Amino acid sequence: MNKVILMGRLTKDPDLRYTSGNNTAVASFTIAVNRRGAKEGQPQADFINVVAWTKTAEFCGKYFTKGMQVVVVGRLQTRTWDDNEGKRHYVTEVVADETYFADGKKGGGDAGSSTGGAAPRTYSETPTASGDGFYPMDEDDELPF
Repeated sequence: MNKVILMGRLTKDPDLRYTSGNNTAVASFTIAVNRRGAKEGQPQADFINVVAWTKTAEFCGKYFTKGMQVVVVGRLQTRTWDDNEGKRHYVTEVVADETYFADGKKGGGDAGSSTGGAAPRTYSETPTASGDGFYPMDEDDELPF
């Protein structure tokens, strides 16, 4: 099983780009994750590279800003590439499947998450219920029981 859950602060605004081949959105950003029980003289945080794709990438690019506390749920991935001089490079990053706001709402209140709509929501690639726990239904749809 490969699952990562991180909460930290963005070190800068996400970099939103689109691939040249099929115009797929990709957002890259780094979060600073505080270490528990760090001793004096040791680093107090780890800086974790995160990559988000498609709608998750567009959400991050639109709503995430430097200094914001966020939660990222995804998987750990390593990859390599050779540069123009033939030198091999290695990178380890988190590929985000879900992203959430972790700061309190402006003006106080509980921590929330959003897809950019008026009501606080979570963003993930899979459809979810509305904030009240109900899924929208067309009037012509029959009840499942």
